[in-house]
Amino acid sequence: MERGYSDERSSDRPDSRPESESRALESSPPRLGSRVLLTWLELTVVGITGGILGATVGGPPGFVIYLATTLFTVAVIFHNVNELIQAWLRSEREER
Repeated sequence: MERGYSDERSSDRPDSRPESESRALESSPPRLGSRVLLTWLELTVVGITGGILGATVGGPPGFVIYLATTLFTVAVIFHNVNELIQAWLRSEREER
C-alpha cells in the first residue's frame, strides 16, 4: 500500500496554519481585481482575434464574424460577472 493519505482520510490531513487563519482564508471575499484583469485579458483576445478574422475574410462573412465577436464579448462579460456573483454567494454562505 502506498504511503500518504487516501481519499477517505483527507480530512485527517494535518494543516500547518492556525485554525483562525484557515477560517479567514475560507470566508475571504472573492478578489475583484483578478476577475477584472482576467475579463480584460479575455476581451482583448476575443476582440483582436475577431477583428483580424473579420478583416481577413471581408465582405458579408466578415460582418458576420464581427457580429459573432460582439456576441462573444458579451458572453465573456456575463460569464465573469456570474463567476464573481457565485464566489460572493459562496463566501456569504460560509460565513453563516
